[in-house]
Parts: sequence; C-alpha cells; structure tokens
Amino acid sequence: MNTPTETDVLVVGAGPSGVAAAVMAGSLNLRTVIVEAGAVGGKLHVIGALENVPGNWSTGPQLAEALAADLDRLQETGRCSVIRGRAASVSGYDDRAELVLEDGRVLRAPLIVVATGVSALTPADADWISAPAHLPVPPLWRTGPADLTGRTYVLGGDRPLGTWLRTHPHSSRTLHVLCPSTDDYKIAEVAGDERVRIMPVSHVVLSPMAHGGEWNLQVKYRQGEHKSYVAKTVLNNLGNRPTALVGLASSEDGYCPPGKQHPRIRVAGDLRSPQFQRVTTAQGSGAEAVLAYYYASTLTPC
Repeated sequence: MNTPTETDVLVVGAGPSGVAAAVMAGSLNLRTVIVEAGAVGGKLHVIGALENVPGNWSTGPQLAEALAADLDRLQETGRCSVIRGRAASVSGYDDRAELVLEDGRVLRAPLIVVATGVSALTPADADWISAPAHLPVPPLWRTGPADLTGRTYVLGGDRPLGTWLRTHPHSSRTLHVLCPSTDDYKIAEVAGDERVRIMPVSHVVLSPMAHGGEWNLQVKYRQGEHKSYVAKTVLNNLGNRPTALVGLASSEDGYCPPGKQHPRIRVAGDLRSPQFQRVTTAQGSGAEAVLAYYYASTLTPC
C-alpha cells in the first residue's frame, strides 16, 4: 500500500553528495526536497585547493558556488525545494521513510538520502592525545602562512595537510607533524615535501601555558623516547568523525556502511567510510543512491 508523501526524495545535506543526489533526482523528474542547516557546499568553503576533482575547479569555494547554482536551477524548474533545518533522526518503514528535524517537524518520502558528512575531531577526541576538554586549537585548514609564529606543530597527519601545502605552494614555513601510526597511510602523499617534518609519536600531552600564548607539548615517540616542547603555534589536523543521524546503522568506527541501512534509506558521501572522503566519490555516491533506488522502484513498485 502506498502512503501519500509530499515529495519523492528527501536529501539530508547540501554538500557535494547531497547536491549530486538532487541533480540526479531532477533528471529523473522526481520531486526532491533538500534539508540543510548551513551553506550549500558544506566543507568545500574551506578547501583552498582542489587537485583531484574533474571540471577545472581550482578551489573549494568555486565548486560550492557552482553547486549552489545547480540548486537554484533545480528550484526554478519546480523539481526541487530547500528546507532550512537540522535533521535529528531517520526511520525506514515498508511504505515510506521519515525524517525528524530538531524543531519537531516530520518529513516523509519513499526515499531518504542521508549525506550529512563529517565534523572535525578535537584533541580531546583523539585517544593518542591527553588534553583538557573543549581546548580550542585552531584548525590547520583555516590558518595561512602569515598566521604561523615560531616553530609550528600540527596535531595529526590527516589529508588536509596535503591540501594546505597545495594551497600555499610558495610558503617556506616548516610544519612539524605529530603523527600517530594510524595516520601513516594518510601522510604518504606529503612525505616528499621538504616543508614537512614527520614526528612519529605514540602519545602527546597538550596544554596551554599560563602566560604568553604558548603551548606545552609532552611527546612520547613510538620508540619510547620522551621529549618536551614549547610552541607558539599548534594546529589541529586530526581528521573527522561521522555526523550520523539517530536511526542509521553504523559500524564500530561510527561510519554508516550503505549495505547496513534500511532499503528506503541510502547514505552517501563521507558518511559511508573514512576511506571514501573525496569530493568526486561523494558526488558519485549521491547520484548512485538515487539512481539505484529509481531503477529498483520501477522494477518493483512501492
């Protein structure tokens, strides 16, 4: 039995994967609603250089602007609308899927594509760092060479490190990267850059000093050696954690594999796995989520 709904597809998140899902849905003449709490394009707005994205885009904000134009075009055709709000939970049923927003609104559709992406980890979230809760450490991707004072330490070897280096190719600043073993595979792409000094650590105790705006770092290297450093600049590059909605099936790492979800709920983009955190794979997964459901529903009517 079909349950009447106001739309054919609900998309949660207007980043690269969410917009790709909306574009695909529009091409199939499916009524689409996108739910977004922030800016269209999401984290693209803070990506200073794009090197592995087709289309001759050189920066994230350029691509974000193009995605916003895509949504404007879809809205002008009447095939898509955007709701401002923050999603809280999602549920799948035999005849529909439901999305509950934080303000209590309930939205229904035959298909929900969840593309809520990831949020940045803090030092207190990392098991290899001991630091006070809510310690404000500036993120690497928001920091330019002119902001770096004295010897610069970077917490973690996540991939924004490579993006930062490509964004500032003429910077001669040296980044001392405190790298746990879990990040070794991520730093391979920057290992040959002479501006990077890799510090293979097993544990770090981080604390702000009482005066002078300096940091104290107690470092234990993987070989067991202990050293203490005082720094004026410490930057956060710890990576991300999935921003999964209540109701999604997740793995031990908190990410939400597509194969574990209800048939009427598809996940797309960075939310699927830490290994899939690329703009192009996010876009492809958003389009695929809609297309796969479309063909499945035409072969087996809902």
